[in-house]
Amino acid sequence: MFSPITIPFGAKMLFNTVVVRPDVSFDDVELVLAEMCNTVKATYGGDKGGFIAGQVFEFSGFISDEGSLSADKSAEKHIAIVTYWKSFEQHEKSHADAVFKVKFSALGRLCAESKEFGYNMLWQGELE
Repeated sequence: MFSPITIPFGAKMLFNTVVVRPDVSFDDVELVLAEMCNTVKATYGGDKGGFIAGQVFEFSGFISDEGSLSADKSAEKHIAIVTYWKSFEQHEKSHADAVFKVKFSALGRLCAESKEFGYNMLWQGELE
């Protein structure tokens, strides 16, 4: 559950920002997220559905002065869910499945908004 991941070149990355409702703490969402992520791994992993790996991050409140080009330095409390898939089609098929929809709707009840963007990998590298 808490181990390093290896992402093969050419993987598709999905970046989902989930804005948590103001009256909800991260502790409130943690169990729902864990159940959802475990379901994705167990149900759609590898040859069963194309899921490769994932990560979940809680926004720390830090906004980089050096890495931000915008004068607007505001951001809502949110969680980032980063997942890696063999294809966008496999991602969409898994997320249309009733098993996933039950878990995602539980998260949705705690959130104000969610946006998921898909990315093609252009480069990757490690410290040598």
